[in-house]
Amino acid sequence: MTLSTGTRLSHYEITSQIGKGGMGEVYQAKDTKLGRDVAIKVLPQEFAQDGDRVARFQREAKLLASDKDC
Repeated sequence: MTLSTGTRLSHYEITSQIGKGGMGEVYQAKDTKLGRDVAIKVLPQEFAQDGDRVARFQREAKLLASDKDC
């Protein structure tokens, strides 16, 4: 799923694509509720239905959220 600039996902507005890799695409977005820049990773549909890959994605997200130096 490729997102274009200006696409809204809930209260996040996509501003640019940061990268693309084996686990999906990463975008820079604006959190319109809190007025901050965030990164959003979008998994391919086939990964989103694979329990092992979803678990890996969740572990990665928790690790990044807990690391203040990221």
